[in-house]
Amino acid sequence: MPAGTLAGRCRPGGPWQRLLPRVYLLRTGPPDARQRALAAVLYAAPGPAGPAGATAPDPLSGAGAALTGGAALALLGVRDAPAVPLDVLVRAPRRPAPVGDVRPLPTSRWPATFTVAGVPAARPVRAAADFARHAAAADADRVRSVLAQVVQAGWCHPQDLYAELRAARALNRPGVRAAAAELVAGVRSVAEGRARDVLAAAADLPAPLWNARLTTPDGTFLATPDAYWPDEGVALEVDSAEYHYTRDSWQATLRRRLLLESHGVLVASATPATLRDAPNLALAALRTLLALGAARPGPLGLRVHPPAPVQLVLRF
Repeated sequence: MPAGTLAGRCRPGGPWQRLLPRVYLLRTGPPDARQRALAAVLYAAPGPAGPAGATAPDPLSGAGAALTGGAALALLGVRDAPAVPLDVLVRAPRRPAPVGDVRPLPTSRWPATFTVAGVPAARPVRAAADFARHAAAADADRVRSVLAQVVQAGWCHPQDLYAELRAARALNRPGVRAAAAELVAGVRSVAEGRARDVLAAAADLPAPLWNARLTTPDGTFLATPDAYWPDEGVALEVDSAEYHYTRDSWQATLRRRLLLESHGVLVASATPATLRDAPNLALAALRTLLALGAARPGPLGLRVHPPAPVQLVLRF
């Protein structure tokens, strides 16, 4: 299309708008998140003619450019994943210049891709690793939260995420390494991760099992406490307002605690704020309950099952 035509249609008040070099939106009004992501991939993809006049792949095929990082996870609905910057993988040695919020990332490890709302993107396990690798050091808590949500939502198994983080060399960053270790240990949320930090700092407490399933001897499911000490029959529940204090979830939390206590489990409850502001109070309660549990005459008879492998479920 002639440059003059493009300029005329993209004039102030015109029907089109230029989003990025060579990328135009054929409507007025601000682009939404999906359109911005699509524009980023179109910008970073190889041009219509490759080397020696060869035809380049379809820019939306996922063969030459794919959304990754927080932007890809945000498009999938992962809470706390930032929609910007728009990280786009491109095949090395191509190095398109960054423009605005678009950050091309050359790579020689081309991932498997799939399409999310028409936008080619790296699979969640790769997108999470790229996000962790390129996030600012000050965003350690957000990295911890996003990685936990990717696993909790069933997008990947924690061992697969750990392997991808290692391949991306993201484990060189202490915050990422700590978050990955939590996931492999069974931690599935930031609140649980903070609880693990508090417990790890108390050298006199034995290590619990994280997110183990408790059943009766006949196989009836009881609950999955955040942390559980099987020898003493003690559970720690981290009850955050964000997840537990709607009316229904609050009632469910109380029922779960009563169910555990009816089978002899000693339950300590704490909020993330308590673990942050008064960790010694939570530790004192746990020490008391662990001592009481150890003094009991016999086992509870409950069966303890480690966290089941997370199945990858692709959602479109």
